[in-house]
Amino acid sequence: MEQRVVLITGGSSGIGKAIGVHLKSKGFTVYGTTRTLARHTNFSHFELLELDVRDAHSVQGAVAAVIEKEGRLDILVNNAGVGITGPIEETPYEEIRKAFETNFHGPLHMAKAVLPQMRKQKSGLIINITSIAGYMGLPYRGIYSATKGALELLTETLRMETKDFGIQLTNLAPGDFATNIAAGRYHVPPLEGSPYFKKYSDTLAMINDDVDSASSPDLVAKKVFRITEAKRPKVHYTVGAFMQKFSLFLKKILPDKVYEKLLLNHYKL
Repeated sequence: MEQRVVLITGGSSGIGKAIGVHLKSKGFTVYGTTRTLARHTNFSHFELLELDVRDAHSVQGAVAAVIEKEGRLDILVNNAGVGITGPIEETPYEEIRKAFETNFHGPLHMAKAVLPQMRKQKSGLIINITSIAGYMGLPYRGIYSATKGALELLTETLRMETKDFGIQLTNLAPGDFATNIAAGRYHVPPLEGSPYFKKYSDTLAMINDDVDSASSPDLVAKKVFRITEAKRPKVHYTVGAFMQKFSLFLKKILPDKVYEKLLLNHYKL
């Protein structure tokens, strides 16, 4: 069987790197991307390409390079993303815009770039890495939740629009995993005198503790592989701690205000 060719955005570290390493071990031809290739001269797990998902020209160039070399592109994993925390009122609009550029517009640029080739092949799979946070508005993570929730809905639409072309799309929403996302995350600094200072400071500490104590991203990688083996991938998948996934079930069955109260109690707000 011909090796399947996969392109993974944000592939130099964290979840993206784990996905690439695991898929390569399963016989895939793997390409990962990073915004600054010069920072990864010793990276040898799989081939890295320089790509900025926020730049449509950069996206087109990298996708074209893979297709020119391999003659095909079977799977796109839209993994590149950035974290952002802060009270919405105090979050600079420029940072909100940057988060949407990476977490929403980036995957959209990528999908638009690979769809012509996948349509030509009459086959292809796009896996959008979203977040369990994208299913709910979380205090002091509202912008992040909004970017990932928007991507979830975009995937639902693209599934229906491309179903006649042999192309499949799905969302994979992870919970908290042990990655370096906190190091690269934009967070509004808690400001003395801010009406949000105490509660935001406490919530930010809780968010960081959850990431530090989280599971290995290898679990996400294994889930991605299982999705690539599915004949008819589902619309939505989740992966993470039991309580994080259970929270989605509770959101479906509980009245809105009851669920809101559970979140407020969890964050001690």
